[in-house]
Amino acid sequence: MHGNQTRTILLPDGTALPAIGQGTWNMGEKQSSQEEEVRALRSGIELGMTVIDTAEMYAEGGAEVVTGKAISGHRDEVFLVSKVYPHHADRKQMITACERSLKRLGTDRLDLYLLHWRGGVPLEETVEALEQLKQSGKILRWGVSNLDTRDMQELWSLPEGPQCMVNQVLYHAASRGIEHDLLPWMRERSVPVMAYCPLAQGGRLRSELLEHPVIQKIAQDRGVTTSQIALAWVIRDGDVLAIPKAVQLNHVADNAAAVNIVLTQEELARLDEAFPAPKGKVPLDIV
Repeated sequence: MHGNQTRTILLPDGTALPAIGQGTWNMGEKQSSQEEEVRALRSGIELGMTVIDTAEMYAEGGAEVVTGKAISGHRDEVFLVSKVYPHHADRKQMITACERSLKRLGTDRLDLYLLHWRGGVPLEETVEALEQLKQSGKILRWGVSNLDTRDMQELWSLPEGPQCMVNQVLYHAASRGIEHDLLPWMRERSVPVMAYCPLAQGGRLRSELLEHPVIQKIAQDRGVTTSQIALAWVIRDGDVLAIPKAVQLNHVADNAAAVNIVLTQEELARLDEAFPAPKGKVPLDIV
């Protein structure tokens, strides 16, 4: 690995990935921002954030187009993730949805393909379609997104269900619901979590997280940014991969450098107090 990426997480098949990657949500919406977005993703790849996460839903394919431009000439360095709409997750439509994604991305394969959230198609049929794509080499692995513990249990009851490599869910210090039963369930099976919105979703939610006095104080004492502390918190245990989105190059560099920040027990205790873990089951936060 190049850049300054040192901490990795392991997929169930033994693949090691950098603990911080790049999200593309909200990219590809405006033609005028495309160059800047491509530059940001490229810069992130150079800094070792080689996991890039996108979806057919983002800007209705626009984010995949941006991602495709960014990885052009760098495909083999990148671990490419995209997601299928739930209403495309059946035997027939998933194949075409995946092929459309590949075309927009300018590649012949996805490293990981996720069910974006659970819809009306039976999980069994979705898994069959995913396995079929895997057999054809169009995807190398598959996983899920926004599935709660009960859905994961149902998935694991299917013959090929445990082929699932990750579950991508919303997770940050101010949204710790998965710690009650979903995260422990996944840890028992050594299936990592991909954390989306690791810096919260923006607006008030983001300012409540990043402007919290405890996060501000820890960041100040270390001479780093509040977002770097928030990211370091998300990846603290070594089995969660965070995918922040950044367009400004200084933010990209901050995100990449956050991978080397290891919080002390004392800092973690202060953050625990500031952002308490849930006492009971909380429904999954979904954006």
